[in-house]
Amino acid sequence: MPSEAAAIGRATACLQTGDGRTLAYEQQGDTGGVPVFVLHGTPGSRLGGLHPDAESVSRAGLRLITYDRPGYGRSTRKRGRSVVDGVADIAAIADELKLERFAVTGGSGGAPHSLAAAARLPERVIRAECNVGPAPYGAEGLDYFNGMDPENVKEVRSALAGENALVPELEREAQKALDRLDSDPAALLSEFDLSEADRDVLAQEVVKQRMRVSFREAMAQGIGGWVDDDLAVVGAWGFDLAEIRVPVEVCYGVRDVLVPAAHGAWLATHIPGATVVVDKASGHMSTPEARLERIRAFVGG
Repeated sequence: MPSEAAAIGRATACLQTGDGRTLAYEQQGDTGGVPVFVLHGTPGSRLGGLHPDAESVSRAGLRLITYDRPGYGRSTRKRGRSVVDGVADIAAIADELKLERFAVTGGSGGAPHSLAAAARLPERVIRAECNVGPAPYGAEGLDYFNGMDPENVKEVRSALAGENALVPELEREAQKALDRLDSDPAALLSEFDLSEADRDVLAQEVVKQRMRVSFREAMAQGIGGWVDDDLAVVGAWGFDLAEIRVPVEVCYGVRDVLVPAAHGAWLATHIPGATVVVDKASGHMSTPEARLERIRAFVGG
């Protein structure tokens, strides 16, 4: 077990990018542990990637690094960003922390950004994980919407229609969630026909509390980050999956209605050398403990 002096305490740090933006990030765990960038979902913030018990992270031998993608939390918005643009931000934080090599994992909307880092930082990324992540829109041989809940289909179609169509949709969703966040932190997903496994996860108080703090932080500047995430994911990602040469693990749940299992299966066959973890009992969500164990197993590879 790492010494107390080796543990990283909760504290938000900010750096300035070369183009004048602010990037907010945090660390958690053991300074001597395996460094892992944990990329939050959509919508989300750096707080969603942190574990409620920092000592558990240290005991797992991990050093977790989370950050707000542009427009979320305390990070400056970058309109028109593509998925691949996130690579420079990850590299900037790694440089700030003097990390030569690290792992990257992304969940849901963060997963494409994890794959981008694997493709464009092969000299630095040890391995990458794509956890319940979507495939590129228009992927050949994939029925993108098959198995997807109608509420998610509506959001994706709004993104495909452009920012003017997407903004009012997300403004309504964000306000509804913020109005009910204290009493029902899962309000953002209240109209989704989620699997029983996901509903069990959402019923846990530790998950509710994490959703409260993460979503409030995500919306600190409004919906800009959410808008830009959606547009980036349905647009051209800016890199080719065939570029990837580092080890990648693709994880997905069979009962996922937010990002259907077919997306994970498609990615697994189009990422060179990818290994696959399929959970037949789960959907889109996981508890903090289950996610920490998944990350530990992933980096232990």
